[in-house]
Amino acid sequence: MTPRCYIFAVSAALCIATLLCSHGAPVSPTGAHLLLCQSHTRCGDKFYDPQQHCCYDNAVVSLGRTQKCGNCTFRVCFERCCPWSFTRQETFVVKVRGQACSLPRSSDDRVCSSVS
Repeated sequence: MTPRCYIFAVSAALCIATLLCSHGAPVSPTGAHLLLCQSHTRCGDKFYDPQQHCCYDNAVVSLGRTQKCGNCTFRVCFERCCPWSFTRQETFVVKVRGQACSLPRSSDDRVCSSVS
């Protein structure tokens, strides 16, 4: 290797090392760009973070949100309230979200009577 090539190779290596090891301020996206970089899901016309919220009845709600189902309380992001009447008294069943209300009752379901 000629001295001229050696000097060029060393200079190029130093430039690359300087660029790779520079301690400039990190660039973080803001505004709409930040939204594209994170995992978000749509609920109607709104975006939400599925680790903090869910879509319930076309509205963004927190994961801890609860609602009444007869005399029971159910977590709207994880469960659903299904009408279940075989007697004169109205009965409800809380099922795991994703299960159809028409499925037979399982051991995971909670039976809730109506509030008079």
